[in-house]
Amino acid sequence: MARIVLKFGGTSVGDTDRIKNVARKVKAEVLRGNEVAVVVSAMSGATNQLVKWVNEIAPLHDPSEYDVVVATGEQVTIGLLAMALQQEGVKSRSWVSWQLPIKTDAAYAKARIVEIDTTEMAKTMTAGEVPIVPGFQGVSPEGRITTLGRGGSDTSAVALAAALKADRCDIYTDVDGVYTTDPRIVEKAQKIDRVTYEEMLEMASLGSKVLQTRSVELAMNHHVRVQVLSSFDEALGSDLPGTLVVDEEEIMAQGLEKSVVSGIAFAKDEAKITVTHVPDRPGVAAAIFGPLAEANINVDMIVQNVSLD
Repeated sequence: MARIVLKFGGTSVGDTDRIKNVARKVKAEVLRGNEVAVVVSAMSGATNQLVKWVNEIAPLHDPSEYDVVVATGEQVTIGLLAMALQQEGVKSRSWVSWQLPIKTDAAYAKARIVEIDTTEMAKTMTAGEVPIVPGFQGVSPEGRITTLGRGGSDTSAVALAAALKADRCDIYTDVDGVYTTDPRIVEKAQKIDRVTYEEMLEMASLGSKVLQTRSVELAMNHHVRVQVLSSFDEALGSDLPGTLVVDEEEIMAQGLEKSVVSGIAFAKDEAKITVTHVPDRPGVAAAIFGPLAEANINVDMIVQNVSLD
C-alpha cells in the first residue's frame, strides 16, 4: 500500500464529464489499496472569468479581496469531485484551505506556503476516506484567504505530498509526460521516462509548461517523487507510461547512463533589463536585487560584463 497525492489541472476537470472521469481514476487507485489525497484546480476558464469580473469592478483592486474572489473556482471543483466520488461508492469529502489549514505568508495573489497541518486529514485517509483539497490557495497569518499565483496548484500538490510524507505525487495534465521539447512544435519530440529534479527545474524555468517552477523546487527540497501523467488516457490508475521526476541517484541506480542533453525549452515572456555605469563597490548588487526579491520577482539570468568606461 502506498500513500499518493493526485493533482488534476483545469483541463482535466474542465466540465462535469471530465470530473466524472477523474473520479474513476481516483477510484482505481483506491481499489489498489492506496491511501489517496486529491488536489484540484478550478475548472478550465473559471479563474480567467473571475479575474475578468474583478477587473471590471475595480482595476486597481485590493489584493486580499482579489484572492477571496479568485479562490472560489477551486472550491467549486472540490465539492463536485467529492460528490462524483461518492457516486462511485468511494468515501470522500472536501477540505477548504482553512480547514487543514494550509498556512501561507500574507503576500496576497503571490503567497508562499509556510506549513500544512495534515494531522486530521491523515487520520481520515487511514480510515479509507479520500480528501479533496483546493490547489492554488491557503490562509494568511491573519486568517484571510490567499492565493499562490498562476500555476500554484502544482505547488499545493507537492507541498501536500511533502507534508503527508507521500510515496509519490502524480500530476495529471493534458500531456502524457515530459518531452525532449514541445511536441506541438516538433513532431519528433520524444517522451522522457525519468528526469532529475535539476533538469526539470531548468526546463521549467526556461519555458517548459508541464510543471511549474516552484513545484519542482519544492519537490527537490523535500525529495518528493513526482510523476507526470495524462488525465485523457483511457487507462485507469498510475500504470500509465508517464515521466518520473526524481533524484539523480535513483536514475543512476537503474544502471542508466545520464543523457548529456535532456531537453530543449523556450519562453516568450522574458523581460531583459540592462543596467549601465554600475559603481564597483559593496552593496550595489543588494540595492538592485533586494527590491526585486521583495516583490517576488524571479531573476532568471544575470550577465555581467566588465567595461572600461
